Amino acid sequence: MKKHLMAFGAALLLSVGGLQARTFTWSASSDALSMDPYSTNNTFTNAFMGNIYEGLVRFNDKVQIEPALAESWSALSPTLWRFKLRRGVKFHNGEAMTADDVVFSWQRVMTPGSIAKMNLGDVKDVRKVDAFTVDVETRAPFPLLLNELLNLVIMSRSWCEKNNATQASDLKQKKENHANRSTNGTGPFMLKSRAVDVRTVLVANPDWWDKPGHNLSEVVFTPIQSDATRTSSLLSGALDASVSVPLQDTQRISSSGAFTVVQGPELRTIFLGMDQFRDELLYSGVKGRNPFKDLRVRKALYQAIDVEAIKRSVMRGQSWPAGMILSPLLNGAPRELNTRLLPFHAEAAKKLLAEAGYPEGFAVGMQCPNNRYVYDEQICLAIVSMLGRVGIRVTPQLEPMSKFHVRLNTMDVSLYMIGHAGLPMADAYAQLFDTLATRSDTQGGLNAGRYSNPALDALLPKIATELDSTRRSALIAEVVAIARNDFAYLPLHQQPVTWAARKGVDLRQGPDNQLRLWLVSVPG
Repeated sequence: MKKHLMAFGAALLLSVGGLQARTFTWSASSDALSMDPYSTNNTFTNAFMGNIYEGLVRFNDKVQIEPALAESWSALSPTLWRFKLRRGVKFHNGEAMTADDVVFSWQRVMTPGSIAKMNLGDVKDVRKVDAFTVDVETRAPFPLLLNELLNLVIMSRSWCEKNNATQASDLKQKKENHANRSTNGTGPFMLKSRAVDVRTVLVANPDWWDKPGHNLSEVVFTPIQSDATRTSSLLSGALDASVSVPLQDTQRISSSGAFTVVQGPELRTIFLGMDQFRDELLYSGVKGRNPFKDLRVRKALYQAIDVEAIKRSVMRGQSWPAGMILSPLLNGAPRELNTRLLPFHAEAAKKLLAEAGYPEGFAVGMQCPNNRYVYDEQICLAIVSMLGRVGIRVTPQLEPMSKFHVRLNTMDVSLYMIGHAGLPMADAYAQLFDTLATRSDTQGGLNAGRYSNPALDALLPKIATELDSTRRSALIAEVVAIARNDFAYLPLHQQPVTWAARKGVDLRQGPDNQLRLWLVSVPG
């Protein structure tokens, strides 16, 4: 420990890229949900933890695969890949990383509380060959294995065993362990202190295997739910950057002269889901039946929502109305299907409701996060008003993402908002698998409404194993067409990535909306 602290102290005296190392302060609208990288599939949490834990491969800021804890790999057969591990990698407690840790991590990610395992369903096994070589076997030929392995971050076997954390923290069952509060990764930053929803402090890892692209000694993260407070904290100089900038504040921040706004399209699509499984909705005035099982009702909701009005009045013109739940920028997405299937038409919606047996409409609860997506609460309230005009009386249930995440995992929903960016794989298949596959322990992790279509389910394994890109794209388009015609979800829009930083701070923004601290630099 003494040697480790001396090394860290020496690191503070170093200059990286010609700039003196220093503290970086930043904020977002919500906190990371857990320090256990397997316990959630929340995009912000995954991004935050990517600065502490690492996988065999990683994305760069262009969302391109590059080596991480594996320095090379090769396919031994269509279903067997061999990975050569990087030598000299150390966990934050000083222990060396070996193949035993990789195999252990695979075993831990498959434990009951793990949510990450839902994104590793195509991997059959991970086996040790020698101390620095592992083989990964897939269930079938799988062209996106490297992308899928982004979900398998490597944890220390001995550290987990010592701290009784050999199983993933189960947030759904409220079964936490040491790994939910403490960390021991291999990444560029180490956890120094954490107060949930208040403040998390990281320090630079002086023994990181990679060459730092940052010049930071310490990182202070402060989640601030209030848009107004977050912006005022930025403009006052209390923060160097914010990755949750309210659209109404971009002009004020830009005109301040001291800050720069960085904006671009995000891979994330925002859409509404519906409980299509229960015979009676949990939150509804309708007893003995489920309105959302009726295609006409789902169509009615689709036509009752004016996405152009949401863009104009809520999103300040800074959104891209969607015709499908996939961003057209995702790998494999059928751009030609990103058109609205039916026009906004309130009278047509009323007619459909009457045909379905609801001439006076019905009452339903709507579950929405209020600190996760851009203007999520305002969007939900706008939709409440729109649906009210056709007779659907909506009671909004607004809550922070920490609670909403548990609600999704337990399928405690009737009508709900959700967003997906096809991450961490950055591929259309990842999003289709998460949101459209019939829900089970290994698939459909974000299909909280439990939509199910056997014909669609049969196509997903074909997409997963198809090596020909043309045929694969055709299969993806077929799945998207089925979901659109079923009105499985009600797509709204792609939201913008809007960050702001003090002038001179380089954030290296990517379309996946992930802040890679190892690429951040601040002026001296």
